[in-house]
Amino acid sequence: MEKIIRMAHGAGGQMMNELIREIFATPLDNPHLRQLADSSVITLDLQTCNLQTCNLATYKPQLAISTDSFTVRPLFFPGGDIGSLAVHGTVNDVAMSGARPLWLTAGFILEEGLEIEVLERVVRSMAEAAREAGVQVVAGDTKVVEQGHGDGIYINTAGVGVVREGIAIGPDRAQPGDVILVSGTLGDHGIAVLSQREGLTFETELLSDSAPLNGLIETLLDAAPHTHCLRDPTRGGLAAALNELAGTSGVGIEIEESAVPVRPAVAAACEMLGFDPLTVANEGKLVAFVPPAEAEAALAALKQHPLGREAARIGTVTGEHTGMVLGRTGIGGRRVIDMPLGELLPRIC
Repeated sequence: MEKIIRMAHGAGGQMMNELIREIFATPLDNPHLRQLADSSVITLDLQTCNLQTCNLATYKPQLAISTDSFTVRPLFFPGGDIGSLAVHGTVNDVAMSGARPLWLTAGFILEEGLEIEVLERVVRSMAEAAREAGVQVVAGDTKVVEQGHGDGIYINTAGVGVVREGIAIGPDRAQPGDVILVSGTLGDHGIAVLSQREGLTFETELLSDSAPLNGLIETLLDAAPHTHCLRDPTRGGLAAALNELAGTSGVGIEIEESAVPVRPAVAAACEMLGFDPLTVANEGKLVAFVPPAEAEAALAALKQHPLGREAARIGTVTGEHTGMVLGRTGIGGRRVIDMPLGELLPRIC
């Protein structure tokens, strides 16, 4: 096996087949991928599921499908890497519709000159993340571009899951009176990646929050089955997520900024850099809009899960100032929390 990626690795011949079998097929092995066919044919049995220890009879005969691309720089950062991030990001997008993610596809764009050892690390990380999330990578593709025309590795993923019975979640379903919950501290991912990229050091090590949220969401929905909206506040952070939901649902949103959990190290970094923590990206947190009757149970359920121990109630939905997000500041005033104008931290996912 070569030590670096060469153009021949994307040419469809012997070197490409060797790369696929040795680098991708073994770590990601499962019966569907093992066939190395042009597509995978999967039988969806809503009575039993050999992929996971679950009974899919409680799920609708409806599929949730999502796709995403990952260009994060650097490839490895405190708390994660592009491989695990690609799995977590797509699993979370599927799960935000109340679905159980089952299968992923993965397309790799590799730059000529990339060290094979680096690619192996990324694929092993992706495989471990898929096992942790309970999903399989069932199809994939590899392309190689000339040196100088890429940035090491780009990954495109697609995810497929089945929607839970009795669940109706969507960005247009927020209602006045809904309670807004977040599952934990915000801004961890964005600041961790930035610190690695720019060589910044802080007294406390900053780690990305990248994680699969499907298990946390199932726990939430057991306690609050009438949850109206779920969103993972990735690019644009909480500010973008809330503005998108307010606009799509035609409601107003009010939050208590002092109630939004932010790690002291992240708050200090944002203050030093001139960032608003509400606009910094997250990769392992969710925002939930739940009816008031289920809010207490929902928050308690989140806090019982390892990924939701720092969950908090941060605000409510109102029928006033539709399409707008207002924040009550620490000194008692109110400010408009706008949609970020651009990408605060490019290449963050």
